[in-house]
Amino acid sequence: MPDIDPTAAIAVQPELASGENIVWAGRPVASILFHKQDLYLIPFSLMWGGFAIFWEAGVTGFWGTSGNRAPTLFMLWGTPFVLIGQYLIWGRFVYAAWKKKRTYYAVTNRRVIVVQDGSSRRTSCAYLDTLPTLIKEAGPGATGTLRFGQPEPVWSRNRGWSAWDSMAIGSVPALVDVEDVNSLYRLVSEFREKASAARA
Repeated sequence: MPDIDPTAAIAVQPELASGENIVWAGRPVASILFHKQDLYLIPFSLMWGGFAIFWEAGVTGFWGTSGNRAPTLFMLWGTPFVLIGQYLIWGRFVYAAWKKKRTYYAVTNRRVIVVQDGSSRRTSCAYLDTLPTLIKEAGPGATGTLRFGQPEPVWSRNRGWSAWDSMAIGSVPALVDVEDVNSLYRLVSEFREKASAARA
């Protein structure tokens, strides 16, 4: 059975109901891991960022003499696009690392719980017997992600900027970038079956 991380258990403790016991608690691995959606996001971010820098260099006269500079308004117009491009290329990975240090997971005898202590405390949970599905996404080594609902397409309008935030908490919890994902998958499956049988 996977271990219980004491730091994660303490962080999740205030969310527990009476009679609810933690059977596993953990945190996402600290290292940067790439996910399936990065196959689309990385090329797009490089195109966006590259074009924004090319535009800004052009309007500031980088490609010619200072007399070829565009009006100041054009330079100001391009600045936000350059900044967004930098976030898309590398800033989102820094942001994900910051969030990982503040994210805690738990599986109890009743629920799956995700707690994130970022700029504000956010919680997402679901009862084991009501989880619509259980999807295991293998990562490098023994790490991976457990999802309890079908992920939305990368370019879905419902996702908005969350497509660029791998650690975003949605209405259905997900255990992103956890160690020993196979053991955790078996544990959740077992308790999910027990919860469903008890409900029946």
